[in-house]
Amino acid sequence: MEQRRFGRFTRRLVASGTVATLLLGMLAVTAPVAAKQFADWAAPSQDGLANVNTTVLEGCPMQSPDGLSLYFASNRAGGSGGLDIWVASRASTGDVWGVPQNLGDTINSAANEFCPTPVRGNGLFFISAREGAGDIYFARLNPVHGWTTPVNLGSNVNSSTVGEAGPSYFEAEGRAFLYFSRGPDIYASEQASDGSWGSAAPVAELNSAASDNRPNVRKNGLEVVFDSNRADGQGDLDIWTATRASVADAWSAPTNLGAVVNTAAAELRASFSWDGSTLYFGRNPSPNGSMDLWFTTR
Repeated sequence: MEQRRFGRFTRRLVASGTVATLLLGMLAVTAPVAAKQFADWAAPSQDGLANVNTTVLEGCPMQSPDGLSLYFASNRAGGSGGLDIWVASRASTGDVWGVPQNLGDTINSAANEFCPTPVRGNGLFFISAREGAGDIYFARLNPVHGWTTPVNLGSNVNSSTVGEAGPSYFEAEGRAFLYFSRGPDIYASEQASDGSWGSAAPVAELNSAASDNRPNVRKNGLEVVFDSNRADGQGDLDIWTATRASVADAWSAPTNLGAVVNTAAAELRASFSWDGSTLYFGRNPSPNGSMDLWFTTR
């Protein structure tokens, strides 16, 4: 039922012109111009994250579309067990993040929950191991009644034997997609008009013989980041990126974000802000001794 409601939500966005507006904006520029509207990524920072990072693990960060909530996974005390999903809030985009709150037992369980992906309409994709290796679920926050019961996205998306990670939902050019990783490769599924998900298929141009994980696609569908331990990186897992001219085109050959962002440590699960100017990610190890949250801007 929740999946059908999510499909209706998507169709309302199309009908309201939200997707059409995005499409017109993309048609107004060529892909090279769109790719060059930003400068290079700056040196990563932890400014404003003092209330979020601790001596235990914090990872899988992603901002809400309005930039006022930061969702992430942590195994800190006060959760439901293992990794839980937490959220920090702020009054404006210029403020520091507040003290994180656990999303509660409807979303979190005694198993691991991670890779939260907030979307417009108070929706949340995330990974939960409550029924096995780790599947993608969807829930929605009702301002009065709290989170709806999470819905498993089903066998067209989730494997029965291999865990998924890093779901990334976006709407572009009148279509809706979910990117994610399964095992060592990146996959994609397209959503039908009734809200159902098509069979997931590997994204060949992003995958390699190494491990390619946790993709995040910018809202226009033309830029992707993911973490990989492929050759020619800075060491361990690095953040890589690729672009394309339209959602119907193949991705460009992935390129490393370079030594300004990547280090000999592991950088993973990078995610774009709604406007594409900020990139949050986890780094392990970090100054606190475990994985911390970092961000870079451009």
